[in-house]
Amino acid sequence: MRLTRYTDLALRAVMRLAVMDGDQLLTTRQIADSMKVPYTHMAKAVAELQHLGVIEARRGRNGGLSLTEAGRNTEVGQLIRTLEGDREVVVCEGDTPCPLAGSCRLRRALRQAQEAFYASLDDLTVADLVKSPTGPVLLALGRSPT
Repeated sequence: MRLTRYTDLALRAVMRLAVMDGDQLLTTRQIADSMKVPYTHMAKAVAELQHLGVIEARRGRNGGLSLTEAGRNTEVGQLIRTLEGDREVVVCEGDTPCPLAGSCRLRRALRQAQEAFYASLDDLTVADLVKSPTGPVLLALGRSPT
């Protein structure tokens, strides 16, 4: 199973925000820079996370992003399911459809494996992802070397 880059960036953003103190906010630019990813890509992921209610944005001079309580308690498997959409592991249709598409057992087996992958992540919340040793590393990202 391989996640899209989009989902990867969204998970990194959520994890980065999960280690911030209650009143601390980060901008999309700060998250992108600390993760060493393009701002435009991170902005798209952040916009979707806002739409899902996982993060909230405050506008203005002292604005920024924070993780919502619902976001902190979100099951990782469910979040990945949502971000990945209904994408299958293999594509049986398209420009050159597979001749086995109508009677293939592999497609069903791969779908079951995909669901088992997601289900194995349902026991984890976003808060679980940032427990030590991950949390301290996330906090150190973007800091200037002293």
